[in-house]
Amino acid sequence: MTLARTRLAALATAILTLILVGAGRPAWSQSAPESPLAAAFTKAAQTHDVPRDLLVALAYAETHLDGHNGEPSASNGYGVMHLVSNPTNHSLEQAEKLTGIPAGELKTDDAANILGGAAVLRAHADALGLDETARKDPGRWYKAVAKYGNAGSPELARLYADAVYEQLGLGIDARGVRVAPQEVTADRGEYAKARDLNARASDKSGQAADGPVGIASTDYPPAAWVPASSSNYRVSNRETSYNIDRVVIHVTQGSYAGTISWFQNPAAQVSAHYVVRSSDGAITQMVRDKDVAWHAGNSSYNNRSIGIEHEGWVDDPSWFTDAMYRSSAALVRYLCDKYGIPKNRTGIIGHNEVPGATHTDPGSNWNWTTYMNYVTGGGTPTWQTTVDNTTAGQFTASENWGTSSYSSQRYGADYRFAEPVLASDPAWYSATIPSAGTYQIEVWYPADPGYNSSAPYIVATSSGNQTVYVDQRSGGGAWRSIGTFSLNAGTYPVVAVSRWTGGTGLVIADAVRISR
Repeated sequence: MTLARTRLAALATAILTLILVGAGRPAWSQSAPESPLAAAFTKAAQTHDVPRDLLVALAYAETHLDGHNGEPSASNGYGVMHLVSNPTNHSLEQAEKLTGIPAGELKTDDAANILGGAAVLRAHADALGLDETARKDPGRWYKAVAKYGNAGSPELARLYADAVYEQLGLGIDARGVRVAPQEVTADRGEYAKARDLNARASDKSGQAADGPVGIASTDYPPAAWVPASSSNYRVSNRETSYNIDRVVIHVTQGSYAGTISWFQNPAAQVSAHYVVRSSDGAITQMVRDKDVAWHAGNSSYNNRSIGIEHEGWVDDPSWFTDAMYRSSAALVRYLCDKYGIPKNRTGIIGHNEVPGATHTDPGSNWNWTTYMNYVTGGGTPTWQTTVDNTTAGQFTASENWGTSSYSSQRYGADYRFAEPVLASDPAWYSATIPSAGTYQIEVWYPADPGYNSSAPYIVATSSGNQTVYVDQRSGGGAWRSIGTFSLNAGTYPVVAVSRWTGGTGLVIADAVRISR
């Protein structure tokens, strides 16, 4: 049995917009009556003996708790719980059999759909042998959650389940449903040996000295490489066979992990070159730039374009985060420079703008003005400052913080480290903020499997302290945005790294960058 004690939560851009209370836990109100959606989760959890918060986290990872009026996802999944009916996933039919609720009602009624999802999840738990005692521990459900995603490989199953458990660590407050942030000891079992697609690749073999990690893309190094099924694209030799002169922007109509899994499914008959995650802008490449992905619904445009899918749904703007816009724009800027594509709305188009398109993505909620501003560099900071752990007068830490130059991913000569404890003992970065306003904050740290799974970064905003948890085991050696914040003017401690975490591994304090 392999256990990973974690908030499995440390998505870099997911901000707990809560003033720290006591030990850093939010003070969720328990006095208000449950909303109809929240009550549906409570009832389904009780009916099928499934942990209620885990059920909510699974639904949030799939759909942000939105049933989309019974409209299907790209992989033909329905409702808040994304019950699927396609050649390789029959969770909708399974839910119908387990509950006796007709498929039509499961598709369109939120309460019925949640009952169906809970029944399917419980069936996976039963098949895995979880008894009544084990079912009371959310961490023991990890393998059942992985099965629910119906991924085509162990690494995708791990990616899917990790996304669900991350939500437990971050907490959820959406559509009248709340889940408090919580520590969970996740029993990954055999999935602990699967390649971690969230991890930064150390080489192109997918195997590092410390265990399996992600494989880097050779076309766009910041991206991970997970190949689509060869049944879903055409091998080519662009730019010899065709010139690449377009980028087509898509929205997945589904989750990040689900989309990657769908493109690996030979039955899909669709693919895209890249997929971008909502929460932190992580990118996976699935078709080489030289090959022709089937994404545009128009063979001429497929031949000449690169398709980029963005996690989310066209009718729900909550998926379109600043981290996603910035990450995708950086990719598009790179592709435009590489292939001579004009950085305008002639060279960069939406799927809905492809001749003959029947799709509406990216839809009216996609902010083209912001996106193109990032692509063209119009988002260049008007003011920026960087504070390293060695910046004189601007970094303070107690003697409990050691100094190391062990990792080559460090910023500058060295960095600081400390054991996690149930006490704050923060390392603070001070800066002179020129005027009150909104600022982006990025952090730099070396990544290592022995570093903290849930390092708390505290930002002193104009409305109080806000905390973002970052997984320092991966994604290091580069600037990583933790979000945008309203800051007061003046000279004061702006960002801290706290030791107060239930995550495992050394907490690292290296450098921060603040940009207007």
